[in-house]
Amino acid sequence: MGLLNHGKLVIGYDIGEKFSQISYCIGDGDVETLSSVAGEETYNVPTVLCKRLGVNQWFYGKEAIRCAEEGAGILVENVLQLALDGEPVQIDGTTFDPVALLGLFVKRSLGMLSQVASPDKLAGMMMTCEKPDGRMIEVLQQVVKSLHLKTDKVFYQSHAESFYNYVIKQGPDLRQTRVLLLEYRGTRVQAYCMDSNRRTTPIVCSVDAWEHSMPPYEPMPEDEALRREKMERLDREFEDIASQVCKNTAVSSVYLIGEHYSDEWMKESLRTLCMGRRVFQGNNLYSKGACMAMQERMRPSEVGKAHVFLGQDKLKVNVGMNMLQQGQETYVALLDAGVNWYEAEYSFEFYQRGDNEFDLMLTSLLGGECRKVRIALEDMLPGMSRMRAKIFLTGEKNLVMEIEDLGFGSFRPSTHQVWRKEIAL
Repeated sequence: MGLLNHGKLVIGYDIGEKFSQISYCIGDGDVETLSSVAGEETYNVPTVLCKRLGVNQWFYGKEAIRCAEEGAGILVENVLQLALDGEPVQIDGTTFDPVALLGLFVKRSLGMLSQVASPDKLAGMMMTCEKPDGRMIEVLQQVVKSLHLKTDKVFYQSHAESFYNYVIKQGPDLRQTRVLLLEYRGTRVQAYCMDSNRRTTPIVCSVDAWEHSMPPYEPMPEDEALRREKMERLDREFEDIASQVCKNTAVSSVYLIGEHYSDEWMKESLRTLCMGRRVFQGNNLYSKGACMAMQERMRPSEVGKAHVFLGQDKLKVNVGMNMLQQGQETYVALLDAGVNWYEAEYSFEFYQRGDNEFDLMLTSLLGGECRKVRIALEDMLPGMSRMRAKIFLTGEKNLVMEIEDLGFGSFRPSTHQVWRKEIAL
């Protein structure tokens, strides 16, 4: 019946600069989001730590803020950014590794799962963040290694991909045309627009992203006139954004993410958004989408098989080689389009006969002719040789192939020469 039976636990972890969230599902159950307050929808966990003065005692989230406000400890904010910067952090006279601090936060926050399941039941975890670039992935991998989880099935993806994973699990009527997400944080609205190309098989989905500035959300003034003026300004600014992002395009549904939205001030802007569209409001879509993505990895669904996501961090070409197998020239797939570039890796061995050249075949998932890239092994000794190859990416558009000469038994000695070839995609 698949990998998600027998009460196995699957996690979607949204790690952010200010707040983090954890969604989960047990077995074949629905995806739920952990609340820090029982019976309430308090999903945001502040991404902060606090060290109690004079002792090695740490708090996280709201407890950390409370401890610091009481003057009993030192608050450590920007935990994620500190880890990305990599510089040692001085706290209460002691130097700490910032990646270890982030690991402590993640470990403590995951402890909330004891409310619903044993850690031994963990089957897989998907971590999601706004921009999973090379440094972010490196830091998160170090954090995960420090957690000593009971599974090696831990993956990473962008908020844009978590949005995609969430949307395809909703009713098809909600994604007949484009789907829009508007996230109001601080002084900006982060917009994502998902489009689906139904002329391809599978359906290729992409997400465009852009930002709009917004007035900072602050507590409403008590003075009625000032209060009304502030609400009208927020409404006017947001209606301008809604009009811009929906202009000249068909949108089936809109998701409003963040804690600043309120019916109190969203009068005209909400009316604009609701014209011929379904509008939903919440703040746990990314963590839920990450959990759904992990479910999909462990047991692919029919809707998942029918769609493929091509985001900025995805490999957009199929990579392969023509090789002789049992006397017949055969195309061998090495990397498949649609995987995250930081997960795309393949090692294999092959025999090179006489010459020192071969071709890689690059086929775009977006259409166009197959591109051949000639790989030349300069100064290679003549004769048959066994080659060990590894192919991977160091960025979204930078393919790397490393080839090592292993020789051919007693007929041709191994030189262990290594060629490294970089190919722009």
